[in-house]
Amino acid sequence: MSANDGAQALAGLKVIELGQLIAGPFASKLLGEFGADVIKIEPPGTGDPLRKWRVLKDGTSLWWHVQTRNKRSLALDLRTAEGQSVVRRLVAEADIVIENFRPGTLEQWDLGWEALSELNPRLIMVRISGYGQTGPYRDRPGFGVIGEAMGGLRYLSGHPDQPSVRVGISIGDSLSALYGVIGALLALQERQRSGRGQYIDVALYESVFAMMESLLPEYDAAGVVREPAGSALPGITPSNAYRCAGGEYVLIAGNGDSIFKRLMQAIGRADLAADPRFAHNDGRSQHADLIDGAIEAWTRQHPRDQVLDTLENAHVPVGYPYTAEDIVADPHYLARQMIEHVRLDDGAELKVPGVLPKLSRTPGRIHGGGPALGQHTQDVLDELGIDRETQAKMRERGVI
Repeated sequence: MSANDGAQALAGLKVIELGQLIAGPFASKLLGEFGADVIKIEPPGTGDPLRKWRVLKDGTSLWWHVQTRNKRSLALDLRTAEGQSVVRRLVAEADIVIENFRPGTLEQWDLGWEALSELNPRLIMVRISGYGQTGPYRDRPGFGVIGEAMGGLRYLSGHPDQPSVRVGISIGDSLSALYGVIGALLALQERQRSGRGQYIDVALYESVFAMMESLLPEYDAAGVVREPAGSALPGITPSNAYRCAGGEYVLIAGNGDSIFKRLMQAIGRADLAADPRFAHNDGRSQHADLIDGAIEAWTRQHPRDQVLDTLENAHVPVGYPYTAEDIVADPHYLARQMIEHVRLDDGAELKVPGVLPKLSRTPGRIHGGGPALGQHTQDVLDELGIDRETQAKMRERGVI
């Protein structure tokens, strides 16, 4: 049997997605890629706002075909009693519910944790919000960029004495989605022992804060407030961006003790390689400007490709900032199946990122791009045993 044969890791798992935009849908996307049946609930008529975000093709976001692949779209108005009744019927036979509304919203519709877990004691519910389900800020609206700011990341992004900059992607949402998936998988494992579900409370700011490495203990024990440092990595030397002869930049990470020696020898600075002050990182970090200056004095004399070749041959970690054009042309991306294709309704193929993580025996798969709004409404309602006449009346009333 080949690696792509047989059932996937999460086959048989039913997931109900009540979220929209990024964090909740990203989490359910990951589960869907490994075989879970993900039913995405969207408001009739408009659908998830992500359908209209960033670059559109034929009226639909190209991002949509990444964020919503492998899902089934159920157009359902959660604000109506009939819509809420359908959700309860779905939840009664579901394994996981994923939502990223502001805390209290689902409770207003009698679809909160207490109500749903009473219907299905085995239910696992992933709740992603700006500030979490408790605490003095719980009712505030929270988007990823605010979570990135409160979590400490935004302050460190950029150069000293300049306004902070955003990372360029919705990293706070995506990190929260990853924590949500980890929590769901942990809860599934525990459910095998207890037979009971639980909910996972994920806050955007906490997901970012958890990534902040030594930020807190350095402040607590040493009174150090970490500051933005541009492309450098303070306290870890050398690790920086260096300008080449053609004006491009390379990124060099020579901060391992033996790597540093190889780097210095490769750039003709055997004197620095042998200097006992620089044998270990703490000594090098006290002289970061001197070391960075020596490296850039060398890189500025050579074209980028020559710098890359020289340091790769010396087994020094080196690279450069990839654009989308660089990514699609890179043979390693292709060899690792990190660029895949989905077929759109017009027959065109669209390049999309591959599936992670890579499992050896039950890998993830992409079955197609994002569904049309309500594409699977009839199928899902049929599976619930709701007859076509009732469905027609629901459609007339705008419930579906």
